[in-house]
Amino acid sequence: MARAIERIERDIAALEEAIRAIAVELQKAYASYLNTLGLAVRKQLILASYHLCTQGYPENFLHLSLNQRQQLQQAIRKLGQLAAEQLLIYIKSEESGEDQEDEGDEGDEGDEGDEENEEVTSSSSSLFLDTSNSQYLTANTSDPIELAKWQQKLEEAAQEILKKLSHDANLLLQKAGVLPKKLPEPILAAAAAASEASAEVMPGPPNLLNLVIEIENEQQSEDSGLTQIMAINLRLGEIEFADVTLSSERRQIRSILVQLNKLGREYKKRYKEKAVAEAEAAWRASWFEN
Repeated sequence: MARAIERIERDIAALEEAIRAIAVELQKAYASYLNTLGLAVRKQLILASYHLCTQGYPENFLHLSLNQRQQLQQAIRKLGQLAAEQLLIYIKSEESGEDQEDEGDEGDEGDEGDEENEEVTSSSSSLFLDTSNSQYLTANTSDPIELAKWQQKLEEAAQEILKKLSHDANLLLQKAGVLPKKLPEPILAAAAAASEASAEVMPGPPNLLNLVIEIENEQQSEDSGLTQIMAINLRLGEIEFADVTLSSERRQIRSILVQLNKLGREYKKRYKEKAVAEAEAAWRASWFEN
């Protein structure tokens, strides 16, 4: 029986080593994926903003001066850069210190804009995720359950960053005068929070949401009517679909997760066997004939 327990323990040790290898592989895959996602997000944010300004609200955009348009475009680019940096913060590795230093240098270069633009972007960047407690997101583990939790937290963080970026971009466009001033804040929040599940494939440009809302006239309620609103709503599925590299890296992550799930099932099975063997040994050790 002792030899059986030792064999099971050797099997568990081998599984833990394999899971640690999977953890490293998954972490590297996510580091590459999130870096590519950051670049893709910046591109899709600019494309969505372009369509909204030129197709959704061309008259409002034309009312802006050249300087105002340039400030708006620069602020949009900086929002995309902030989101890309936020995505990378959630990957912790030996190289994380160097990566964060590089990101800090990029941020310094982006701070050279005029004061008005800095005010817009700084107020928006405060809405991004607080990553001060992100150290628990570490993939260096031999526990498949903890590794699965890490992966889930990472996915949730990416979705949250996209939601907040959409919200910040809509606020920026509204403050600039492109989106209607009368558009209520809850509507902007709802546009940014539209879930992937509810985002059906519709004709038209990606990462934009068309809303039909009823806005009441404060003085004459009888003038209330339905108004069609276009707003930015960055969707992970649409961003991946538009980027061949990103979709390829997503498939690689899925493949690694299939391996992790297989090892996890075997790991759970071996621990169950060990508990049974130890219980049987304990029973025999305490049993005696009267």
